[in-house]
Amino acid sequence: MSAGRPAATDAVPLLQLDDVARIYAGGDGAEVRALDGVTLSIASGEFVAIMGQSGSGKSTLMNLLGCLDTPSRGRYRVRGIDVSTLEKDALAALRRDCFGFVFQRYNLMSTITAAENVELPAIYAGTAKAQRVQRAAALLGQLGLGERLGHRPNQLSGGQQQRVSIARALMNNAEVILADEPTGALDSKSGEEVLALLKGLHAEGRTIILITHDAQVAAHAERIIRISDGRIVDDSGARTAVSARREALPARRHPHWLPDLGEAVKMALHSLRGNLFRSALTLLGVVIGVAAVVTMLAIGNGSKAQVMKSIESMGSNLLLIQPGAPGTRPSGELAMLKESDAEAVRELDGVAAVSPQRQSRQTLRYGNVDYKSNVAGVWPTWTQMQDWKLSEGVFVSDDDVKTYAPVIVLGATVAQNLFPDLASPVGRYVLVGKVPFQVVGVLAAKGANAFGSDMDDVALIPLSTGFARVFGKRFLGGINVKLASAEVADSTEAAITELLSARHGTIDFQVRSTSSLMEMATTTQNTLTLLLGSVAFISLLVGGIGVMNIMLVNVTERTREIGVRMATGARTSNILLQFNTEALVICGIGGVIGVLLGIAAALVAEALGSKVVFTVAPALFAFASAFITGLLFGYLPARKAAHLDPVVALASE
Repeated sequence: MSAGRPAATDAVPLLQLDDVARIYAGGDGAEVRALDGVTLSIASGEFVAIMGQSGSGKSTLMNLLGCLDTPSRGRYRVRGIDVSTLEKDALAALRRDCFGFVFQRYNLMSTITAAENVELPAIYAGTAKAQRVQRAAALLGQLGLGERLGHRPNQLSGGQQQRVSIARALMNNAEVILADEPTGALDSKSGEEVLALLKGLHAEGRTIILITHDAQVAAHAERIIRISDGRIVDDSGARTAVSARREALPARRHPHWLPDLGEAVKMALHSLRGNLFRSALTLLGVVIGVAAVVTMLAIGNGSKAQVMKSIESMGSNLLLIQPGAPGTRPSGELAMLKESDAEAVRELDGVAAVSPQRQSRQTLRYGNVDYKSNVAGVWPTWTQMQDWKLSEGVFVSDDDVKTYAPVIVLGATVAQNLFPDLASPVGRYVLVGKVPFQVVGVLAAKGANAFGSDMDDVALIPLSTGFARVFGKRFLGGINVKLASAEVADSTEAAITELLSARHGTIDFQVRSTSSLMEMATTTQNTLTLLLGSVAFISLLVGGIGVMNIMLVNVTERTREIGVRMATGARTSNILLQFNTEALVICGIGGVIGVLLGIAAALVAEALGSKVVFTVAPALFAFASAFITGLLFGYLPARKAAHLDPVVALASE
């Protein structure tokens, strides 16, 4: 083995290997020594060719020199720094700032332009965008590609692609250019042009290390090192090294995740566009999941609102007192509640209003039209209790109750059936049984309640008149109590129970709260909405698994790209950020489309008769779920990519 001699111009060699070995475990457990006891010094400004046949160890030596790999034994120092003491990210920084790689197969990213390929090392160095764009254009212009900045690699010839690769190697003003068989894939003319470029770079003071098996190519170097079976067998010795005259670059910013994120998003969009059909299929799973969440929750909230509206139509903050002991079915025919009970309840604290009532099915007649409906005797407080307005006319008054006035207020359904051809029935007379009543008002339409009954099929008369002319016996079918607030519901209910128990001598009545009914209905509807949302969320989860699957495929397909990123200075965090961002971009775009599609689907459901209520929360929840899904399911592929071995990644097909 022959050791190299450092150039006399350098007190400390630029690159120094001392008894370096690189040993791999063979398939049968035996050791494979790719390098075996290599000692070598390379001074700054040398032009060195490392020559050997396939399997001689020259590529392994190049990987060690470029800090893509580390020795199994021995010491390798760059400017006196022992690389074995450096962590993974520190090695990446050393590659980024000190080395530029020129590969036989160019290793350009097919989804971005020539200029963007050249910019890549500067992105990882934290160079400002304007500065790196300007420098990339200048480098490509110097290499004769000034008119090709926006071309993608597949639009360039082999020689042009290799020039782009050289420009990329120069982007961070690398001191050492490592060229691995740079002419191997080129025709003779293009090969000569590339070698001439390398000579020009050497003339500027850069250190050129050329890896080749071709003696004619190696002859362009000033120092030739021959390697065989992992050992240096010949070294022509260092010649005159050219002092470095590299231009100074603008000050770089400290690498930070925010500008990196912007570039990662840009590259993610390029990647999606590169395989549009597969990206669309991946998006579809996320879109369906998000749309299902938005639609299901909108329909669930609509159903909840419809039920709550029906319950509220009975009146809010109400206590319903009905005849019959607890555990029995209430009936209006039980003579247990009287008007005097209602008057006594009205005096209790916490009671805002009381409305006793009695009703029965009666036949109403106008002219030759008969209609059977519910006729209820009420106090004037009835509309306040029920929160029911009139469409025309007036309601029963206190004077009507006191004077036993034969007046009646019709529900919208009754008015429509008795007076189909009249614009207004107010002032007309109808017969209730055989008793004439004057129509003084018409209630506003309310529609059906939660149980499907027509709430507008009702007619209201003064309670006193009902006892005297319609119902007969003076007992109530129920008493509705309006509370001053929901907070006093429990105490007021207890007070009513105590009062009526004392008056009746027993508990022959039941007190029910519409608030508790609403709470029960709310709980039930929330459970149903949660169930619908959960089913929809499962579809979103399935979409997330699809994203993870595609990202794992991406990592496998783009292993060489990952190796190139690492060779140009990408840290572990850069690779993690890149692939996580791609998953997030997929899920983010899918989330936006899914929200819009979900809203559209809910509108269609509404047009078909379903009650729909849109709120911001479901849309935000669905989008956030898609985003978090991308983060979670993108992490595993990103982690796999970030922990690839640079050498293995670059060697992948």
